[in-house]
Amino acid sequence: MSTGSTVNGGISFWYADQGTPPAREPLPGDTTADVCIVGGGYTGLWTAYYLKKAVPFLNITVLEAKFCGYGASGRNGGWLYNGIAGRDRYAKLHGHEAAVRLQQAMNETVDEVVRVAAEEGIDADIHRGGVLEVAYTPAQLARLKDFHSVEIAFGETDRVLRGARETCERVNVTGAVGSTWTPHGARLHPVKLVKGLAATVEALGVTIHESTPVTEIAPKHAHTPYGTVRAPYVLRCTEGFTASLKGQRRTWLPMNSSMIVTEPLPRSVWDTIGWDGRETLGDMAHAYMYAQRTADDRIALGGRGVPYRFGSATDNDGRTRPATVEALREILVRFFPTTAGARIDHAWSGVLGVPRDWCATVTLDRSTGLGWAGGYVGSGVATTNLAARTLRDLIQQDSGQSGPTELTELPWVGHKVRRWEPEPFRWIGVHGMYAAYRAADRRELTSPRAGTDPVAKVADRLAGRH
Repeated sequence: MSTGSTVNGGISFWYADQGTPPAREPLPGDTTADVCIVGGGYTGLWTAYYLKKAVPFLNITVLEAKFCGYGASGRNGGWLYNGIAGRDRYAKLHGHEAAVRLQQAMNETVDEVVRVAAEEGIDADIHRGGVLEVAYTPAQLARLKDFHSVEIAFGETDRVLRGARETCERVNVTGAVGSTWTPHGARLHPVKLVKGLAATVEALGVTIHESTPVTEIAPKHAHTPYGTVRAPYVLRCTEGFTASLKGQRRTWLPMNSSMIVTEPLPRSVWDTIGWDGRETLGDMAHAYMYAQRTADDRIALGGRGVPYRFGSATDNDGRTRPATVEALREILVRFFPTTAGARIDHAWSGVLGVPRDWCATVTLDRSTGLGWAGGYVGSGVATTNLAARTLRDLIQQDSGQSGPTELTELPWVGHKVRRWEPEPFRWIGVHGMYAAYRAADRRELTSPRAGTDPVAKVADRLAGRH
């Protein structure tokens, strides 16, 4: 496989495919708004969309440090699916039925994103093929069966468990011994969605200022180098870049994830792979992979490279280490040996937000007007939409325009979590955790045991994931 001509960084392949958008003007100076949204990714744009739709006269300003979709919204794997970080913990804290309601809301969110994209004329290459997660070791198969049972218990009665033959009839993953499939998922082009969403909210009358980094958020104030926006409600929608804000360095850890994309593959290769349903594809490894078949017949595949940079630093425009590109290439060829001669056209990285307890949250502090949503731990393409509709309802409730809704009563609303450890402890902890996961995956590849490697169980407990 050739990597000599691989584009490395440059934000992402999705932007190389679409081109970066024309620059919007930065904030011209001090101003006021009814709602100030910090962050021009999916969370911020969806929130602006639903607030403006609900209350058209609202003066809404979005502040973005680079350009809309510069972060995870323009770099992700294009998985629009019903996973949400923290559901099991919410079941423990609030009861099983509360977590079932949260899961049902996520199932419906997939439908909502598809609906709005169609209604607003946003062509984001959406294909509803569902989500296929495969196992290719005895230990992974045991986890997959447990995972399938748990999903059924949380109300996903339309989820399907498949054996080796049925799995390979869908997607011919070498060595696959089983899979689970849910219809609550779709493949999309992340940048087509974020660019379409930004254009839509501007057409509704929302003001977007780009190249405007917010340095500090305070009650009723968002401070930037160009001036301050004063607003009764200031919403932090910065996900993996939250650590750059004053006082937020230990709030959410910016976890790094990396991706590669092949050249368009010929029909002869697809004849060996299958994947005609264009399901989003994942596995049951501890350091898991995620992939999609793009609209132009490439394979885009991601996973962990360098999981975390010291001091909660973020990347430089998505540049990725050669060793990470090679590791992802090896996963690709292990899954699909007929891709061995294919060219890798692009590699990139980005950060996602990880709370200390790995639980996504939505909050509005009614005493200060400060709100935030995030901590999606990589499941943000759909979760951002649910978070945005929830922020809309919380603001309408606080301003007296409505009472509590089904969304404001979901268990992730107002969830509090402790901060991450100071350095160097969080760097040591995160790198140690992923070293343990990779070692566990290597042992499971050659082990006939059906049980999860004990080192991975210890890593889960230390990380706070269980």
